[in-house]
Formats: sequence, C-alpha cells, structure tokens
Amino acid sequence: MRRHVRGSPGVDALLDALVGTTVVAEGWADAVDVALAHPDAVVVTRAGDRFGPTGWRVGAAGSGATGAALEEARGRASAAAQAAEAAATRLGAARAAATEARQAEVAATKAVDRNAARLSSSADAAARNERDHRDATDERATLQAGFVELEDRARRDADRQAELEARLPALEAEEAHLAEQGRAMAEARARLEDRARSATAARNEHEVRSAGLAERRTSLRQRIEQIDERLSRHTVERQEAEARRVELDRRAVATDALTAYVGERLELLDAEVGRLRELRRQQSEATREVTAHLEATRAERAGAERTLAEVRERAQRAELDEAEVKLRLENAVEALRRDLDLEPEAAMAAPAPELPEGVTGPARVRELERDLRIMGPINPLALEEFEALQERHQFLQDQLEDVKSSRRDLSKVIRAIDAEIVSVFASAFAEVAQNYHELFQMLFPGGSGKLKLTDPENLLETGIEVEARPSGKNVRKLSLLSGGERSLVALAYLFAVFRARPSPFYVMDEVEAALDDVNLSRFLGLVHEFRDDAQLIIVSHQKRTMEAADCLYGVTMQPGGSSRVISEHVDK
Repeated sequence: MRRHVRGSPGVDALLDALVGTTVVAEGWADAVDVALAHPDAVVVTRAGDRFGPTGWRVGAAGSGATGAALEEARGRASAAAQAAEAAATRLGAARAAATEARQAEVAATKAVDRNAARLSSSADAAARNERDHRDATDERATLQAGFVELEDRARRDADRQAELEARLPALEAEEAHLAEQGRAMAEARARLEDRARSATAARNEHEVRSAGLAERRTSLRQRIEQIDERLSRHTVERQEAEARRVELDRRAVATDALTAYVGERLELLDAEVGRLRELRRQQSEATREVTAHLEATRAERAGAERTLAEVRERAQRAELDEAEVKLRLENAVEALRRDLDLEPEAAMAAPAPELPEGVTGPARVRELERDLRIMGPINPLALEEFEALQERHQFLQDQLEDVKSSRRDLSKVIRAIDAEIVSVFASAFAEVAQNYHELFQMLFPGGSGKLKLTDPENLLETGIEVEARPSGKNVRKLSLLSGGERSLVALAYLFAVFRARPSPFYVMDEVEAALDDVNLSRFLGLVHEFRDDAQLIIVSHQKRTMEAADCLYGVTMQPGGSSRVISEHVDK
C-alpha cells in the first residue's frame, strides 16, 4: 500500500512508519487470514475493516463508534440535559429580571421625557429673554451712536456759526471801505470830466487816464458784485445754521427722553434676566439629578442585559451540545445497524477488543483517528497530475533549448556583423584618412592634417579626432583656427569622404561663404576635380562660384508678384 501513498520528500520516513506495514485485502475473511498469518502487519479492507497488532475494528467506514464511546456519549447527553434544565431555570429568572428592568426603564424614560419637555420650554423662554435682551442692547448701542453723532454735528455747526459771525464784521468793514472808495471815485470822475471840458489841449492824456480809470472802475464793480454775492451767501448760511441748531436742540431733547426710557427698560430686563437665570439654574440641577438617576438605571439595565446575554449564550451552547450529542448518538446507532446489523443493546453487550496495557478505549480511538488524519486523503488523480506536469516540464525544456539555440545563432550573427562592421570601418577610415591628408595639403599648401582614432583597439566604439596644422601655425584645436580655415578643414574632410565613397551628386549650401579669394580659388579647384565624376549642386552668393558653374538657377520675385525660377546655361 506504501507505493500508492505519496508525499513531499520530507515526510517519506513518516509515511513509511505509518503505512509501511499496511496490507489491503479484498474481503473480511481474507483480511482475517492475512492478520492471523502476519500478526505484525496492519490489514485493511475496502469496506473499512481494520485488523492490526493493537486491535481489530469492523465497519470503520462508518462513524467508528464503539460501546465505550456510546456509553460516553450517553453520559455527556445526560449531563447536557441536566445543564440545559439548569440553564432554562436561570433563563427564566433572567427573563423575569429583564422584564422588571424594561418596566423600570420605560418609567424612567417617561420621566426623562417629561423633564426634557420642561427643560425645553424653559430653554425656549430663556432664549427668548436673551434675544429680547440682545435686541434692547443693540437698540441702546444704536441710539447712543446716533446721540454721539448728533452731538458731533451740533458742535461742528456751532463752530461754523462762530466762524461766520467772526468773519462778518470784517466783511462789513470791507464793504464800507469799498463803498467809500466808490464815492471817492465818483467825485474824481466828476472832477476829471470838468477838467476834460475845461482843458481841451490835454484831451489825449485825459482820454488815456479816463480809459484806465474806466477799466479800474469795471474791476471795482466786479469786486463789489462779488462782495455782494458773498454777503448774500453768508446770510443764507447763517439762516441754515440757525435752522440746524434748532433741529439739533429738538433731537437732543428727544435723545435724552429716549435714553431715560432705555435705561428704565434695561433695569427691568436685568431683573427679569436674573430671575430667569435663577430659574434656569434650578431646572439644571433638577435635570442633573434626573440624568444621574437615568444613568444609574441604564447601567443596571446594561448589566441585566449582559447577564441575560450570557445566560442565553450558555443556553444556546447547551442546546447545541445536546443536539450534537443526539446527532452523534443517532449516527452511532445508525452505523451499528447499517454496518454491523446490530442493535445498540447487542453492541453494548458485545465484548470489547483487547487494548494495550495502560491505554483506554477513547484514547485508542483518538490515536487511530489522529493516525488517519496524519495520513491524509488519498489523491486518486495524483498520477494523472504528475504525467501532465511532466509533459509540461518537457515542453518548457524544449522551449528553453530552442531559445538557447536561437541565442547562440544570434550571437554568431552579431559577431559576424561586428566583424564586418570593423572590416568596413577600418578600410573606409584608411581611405578617408589618406584622402583627407592629400586634400588638406591641396587646400593648405605646406600644412599637414590627419585623422586619428581615439580607441584603435575597439573599432566599434572608437571616436575620430581631426588634426589640422596649416602652414606656419602650430595649433592642435580647431577652435583656434579662423572661420575660413575651419571651413576649409570641414571641406577637406567632406571631400575625403566623397572620394572614398563616391555618390552620383552632392548638394552644398553656401559652404564657401567664409572663404577669402585665395581659399575660394582652392575650393573651386577642388570642385573642378570632382565635377567630372559627379554632379555638384551648390547654393552660393559668390560671383566666382557662379562663373565656375555649367548651369545657373536663380529665384526672383517682381514687386507685388509671385516668385519664379530663372535658369541659364553657361557656354565654356
């Protein structure tokens, strides 16, 4: 039987000890024969019978209850019945106590509701009184603010009136002085008119003086009119100030009366608020007493409810234990009748199997049940699952081998491509370096230029350094060269690449813009060398570059029109 039971590698020894000596027999009679022939072996049948050195058990496929277990179950059922009766008695007492507690709670709740209603009405009355008090206080503050404002306005009007009264004599004196001046001017005018009639020879002089006097008289008249207007305004302002003073006096009398009335109302309100506060304090004390009594009642009710819950829980446990005992008893009786075809009385009268020394029947039953639990259920699909997992493992192993093979192939391809890249790059670099050296000497007579690799040992990641030394200069950085020289160095490198890897045509955009006449001639010589092998398209504004071209294309646009292209072939 051991070969049919499988487990993890760590429990193989345990399985060997538990089921290593177990033998499966077809029937009960065969099992008895095998057990007698091999006393040390454990023989089990497919019906659940077990024969071993520690004892025999027939019909183990059922519940496995024995006479001792049946007697134990009956004893537990009797004890559970007694406990249920005691729990029912306690439950009745608890229910009576709970009923009394509920009645007391209802009475306390009604009392609390009545007190809450009285407290709510008192709180509403106190809130109304407080609102009336706040309204009166706000009205008093408003009246006081209005009274202060009226006093300020009365004081300002009085100051204004005093100022106007102080300025009035000065204005009257000024008016009299102007009137006196007017009379004097009238007398002077009369004298002047007499003198004008009597002195014709001095007519022009008198006319000039008369014109000046007339002009001055006009200004004086305007001044007199202004003074009259100001006097009339002062009179109106004085009348308005008098009317405001009378109005302020009337308002002051009304304010005093209103202040006295508000003071009386405030005293009455203060007395009423004090009485209401005392009443509220008394009601608060009564409410606290009722609340304390209610809290005590609620605590008693909570304790009774907890006791009732405990009693109910114990009663439920007792009922569950009783139901479990009854169910186990019924299962045991049914197992006896079904498996052994015996009645409970006959089973109780049957002799019990021999047990090892010092081991009781219930202990032996628990030991055997523990052995069965440790063995665990037999998985009939374990072989199929193993085959499925083995097939899956083989499939994954094949896939892994395929991936490894593809990886090796890719590594070979990558190495071949890297080798090809290194070979092509090395040959291209050698050609470009040789061409750059030659073209640099052509563009810079007497100079030297070359290309170097930054990492000659690793052509896949190396960089390229461009060296340029024009004649008469010892520089190592291209940034130290002039703009025209940097352009020529770039052209030398560009045409070195063109010469190493030719193309059908080349496009250049104003590459000679920074060149002077001498360097431009060298550039045109370089262009002339390449024009036989490829087509060169050069965008330029240099006249000499245009002269060296075989065909010119120009873009022009008339004022207010659209652009158009003009072409011209140059015959040489």
